Amino acid sequence: MKQSLTTHISGYPRIGAKRELKKALEQFWAGRITAAELDREGKGLRQRHWIEQQRLNFVATNDFSFYDGMLDLACMLGAVPSRFGVVGEEVSLDQYFRMARGRGAANGNRPDVAPLELTKWFDTNYHYLVPELDADQLFRRTNRKAVAEVKEAIACGHRPKPVLIGPVTFLALSKTRDGSDPLLLLPKLLPVYRELLGELFEAGAEWVEISEPVVVQRKDGEVLTGVAESLAYFKEVKGPKLLLAVPFGKLGGALNELLGMEFDGLHVDAVRGSSDLPWLFTHFPNDKVLSLGLIDGRGIWRADLLDHRVTISTFLEKWGPARLWVGTSCSLLHVPHSLQEEDELDTDLKSWLSFAKEKLEEVDLLSKSELSPNHEAALMAARDNRLQHLGVRIPELRREVAALDAQSALRASDIEERLKLQRAALGLPLLPTTTIGSFPQTDEIRKLRARRRKGVTDEAGYEQGLEAAMRDVIRCQEELGIDVLVHGEFERTDMVEYFGEKLDGVAITRNGWVQSYGSRCVKPPIIWGDVTRPKTMTVDWTVKAQTLTSRHVKGMLTGPVTILQWSFVRDDLSRREVALQLALALRKEVGELEQAGTKVIQVDEPGLREGFPLELGDREAYLEWAVYAFRVATSGVADVTQIHTHMCYAEFEDVAEAIAALDVDVISLEASRSKMEALDSVRTGGLRSEVGPGVWDIHSPRVPSQEEIENLLERALQVVPAERLWVNPDCGLKTRGWQETRESLKNLVSAAAALRERAGRQVAELVC
Repeated sequence: MKQSLTTHISGYPRIGAKRELKKALEQFWAGRITAAELDREGKGLRQRHWIEQQRLNFVATNDFSFYDGMLDLACMLGAVPSRFGVVGEEVSLDQYFRMARGRGAANGNRPDVAPLELTKWFDTNYHYLVPELDADQLFRRTNRKAVAEVKEAIACGHRPKPVLIGPVTFLALSKTRDGSDPLLLLPKLLPVYRELLGELFEAGAEWVEISEPVVVQRKDGEVLTGVAESLAYFKEVKGPKLLLAVPFGKLGGALNELLGMEFDGLHVDAVRGSSDLPWLFTHFPNDKVLSLGLIDGRGIWRADLLDHRVTISTFLEKWGPARLWVGTSCSLLHVPHSLQEEDELDTDLKSWLSFAKEKLEEVDLLSKSELSPNHEAALMAARDNRLQHLGVRIPELRREVAALDAQSALRASDIEERLKLQRAALGLPLLPTTTIGSFPQTDEIRKLRARRRKGVTDEAGYEQGLEAAMRDVIRCQEELGIDVLVHGEFERTDMVEYFGEKLDGVAITRNGWVQSYGSRCVKPPIIWGDVTRPKTMTVDWTVKAQTLTSRHVKGMLTGPVTILQWSFVRDDLSRREVALQLALALRKEVGELEQAGTKVIQVDEPGLREGFPLELGDREAYLEWAVYAFRVATSGVADVTQIHTHMCYAEFEDVAEAIAALDVDVISLEASRSKMEALDSVRTGGLRSEVGPGVWDIHSPRVPSQEEIENLLERALQVVPAERLWVNPDCGLKTRGWQETRESLKNLVSAAAALRERAGRQVAELVC
């Protein structure tokens, strides 16, 4: 290679290297900083991130958001439901945050409202806000964010490439209030999109990336026709060059139709869609740019630059450098910011990793002429070191996984028999109440954890503080009248990270934060080797909690598939094998909880739907091993031990049959924002378990009234018999404050009592 290729990325982590945006947002919501100060923080982050990208030919713009990109786009297009107020020339910041959270800033005077529905972005762990549209929706430009950021980047001396979620993806992921197909609104939407593209062009954008990941997910005629019509419509007037991006997977049979569309460049996911490259090499037209997303935007392992350079050389021999770009497979939103802070990681492990900032260097290196001999030698040495590292392969564990069979995933009796035994043993009332696991992580708990990290508090003092918090939360639940209690999980920073800290073959970063939604960040563990459980992980805390009450305390575990999905997983072993290693570790923990006297054990699997492959042909195999892994983890208990699971923020209809196949005794699931739609979804899959649909949206700071909860439960009772219905929040309460938690749980318990009385009378009348 004699000439550098054009380089770009599809987006950058927006939260900040030290979570600056998270802190600023929470200060703003608490009323401690002004809107102007929040805006200055956002501007500072954007400009620092552009400086980090300046080694590339373009910097990504419009990838920054104060909450979510789909929400930003809805505001740009005027798609604001009436309950959030009348929209003027611009969507106000108060309206913006009310759409996201149900309320605006702390000093706002407007009443709380139900926020937009929140769900997963394709098969990632990022959550987006689902736009609400009317069948006769009118679109109009009501926000100039994308244009303003182009001008800002140019003023800072950068060459911007705005990234826009495409119109077809925007509509396909939206919901209409009457249930009609949102894609029918495309003719109304396109003029507003074209107006936006014209404004971006006038502001100085030469290229605009139109991201249509829904093509990978669906590949149907309606979607492909919609994309083709959109691009043709945009090309009718003068505007920027269009780079059509299709991240998150392979395109397969859709490629032929895509290549006939009117775009100037096509950006493909060359990591997940590597099988498309031979076809592209042969058939890609000679008058368009092909952009290869060779650097993984979803994973944190260093790229095999030597192998990628062979791929690039092959394409260059045919085309030359003018028509070939290189970049990341998707936005870098899904990986941590930088390895610079990770001075506590094992040196060898660190040499295998690449976060967002390091991926910029990888993209740059791929674009240039030959690597130096020293650089090539270093890459080969790191690859060999990883293969030979102690703990990467444990033969005894591999044999244990290989020995698993169908019997390893079976409970002793059918669920109907189990539920009879459990109802008699547990003695719970009709419509029993519980919570999902965590309780508010207060400032006191965070300060206690910080003092421990700094060495101010020793381990004994730390545990005493946690035990005091646990005693308070047990007492609080008893006073509120909760039926099945939890210990509060104060010892856990995160439901996956906690287990990553306890398992061998897993590493925890110091600052490897990734945005989940809004100000919520997670720090995914790194599964680098074979996974084993050296000792118990939760038994001691569960046993201590049980000594404080006569009511049942749930054992709380995160399931094997969720630990897998919410971690950065090794790329040298199949995900199925890693899931089964995790399942074996959890099976041992479940068994020890049961031996310690725990009667109710919850194994959460909110990541099950998230792992659902976008490619239709891959889904059956995934669900088969995912369900099997869960059942391996949970099937070794007696019939009388009640196994719960929890799922949230997913399109449950996609995995309804798999949820039924988990063979759990009780499932709790997110249902409040969707107004109990989730129940219809899971029941169609043949679910026979007891069900706890969420009646309190814990991702919003508002307190649901007793009447609101009763209305949701009434809807639930139309689908689930009273004797199989539980009452609980949507998810864990870690992110909530104590006052709203007490008020909401009080209303939840009162609503359950009222419905219990009515349902009890109805059951009695039927018996008579």
